[in-house]
Amino acid sequence: MNTSNSKKLSLLFILMITGSLLFAQQPDAATAVKKASKWVKSRVWAPDLKITPDKSVNSIEFEKQYESNKPLWDKVFSFLSDSKLSTLAPGRYPVDGDNAYATITLGPPKNIEDVKWESHRKYIDLQYVIMGKVQLGVCPLPFAQVTEPYNEKKDAAHYNADGKYYTATPQNFFLFFPTDVHRPDIKVKGFDTLKKLVIKIRYQQ
Repeated sequence: MNTSNSKKLSLLFILMITGSLLFAQQPDAATAVKKASKWVKSRVWAPDLKITPDKSVNSIEFEKQYESNKPLWDKVFSFLSDSKLSTLAPGRYPVDGDNAYATITLGPPKNIEDVKWESHRKYIDLQYVIMGKVQLGVCPLPFAQVTEPYNEKKDAAHYNADGKYYTATPQNFFLFFPTDVHRPDIKVKGFDTLKKLVIKIRYQQ
């Protein structure tokens, strides 16, 4: 066998092995997603909560973070399920010290050109519309281009991104993890007032 044919066979063998490994990994990834999605749908994390997580929520990361600090998340969902939530005035509310705290805002939603893409490192954002309706953009971190580097004091970086948009209503909540670049509070025609809850939840590495 000449050298050229030998190299071709070696390359073909490497490609076959690589393809086999990738194929073998796919079922594992699919199984993990299926398992986490089943966990989210089971609602064991908050059996009495009537609000549902938006379909954009990363179910694998949600389960991982919840299981890493269940008592903290139980406090978060207890606050979210409070029947008096709609009557609370704008301001900051304690949930669990610096590990989790809530902020309620009231005002007009924003025009899309006035809203920056952002991400956080220290805290997960739980965002919930108490009253109104807005659009929220989501983009995976690797597909966003940094325009303002991470500011540790503000726990935020800003980006240019081309993401997917979802509708936020009082029926659903969003979770934004450090790998989720997001663009919140974008005005929907006919909805001029937004009352919103954001719970900052410390991210577990």
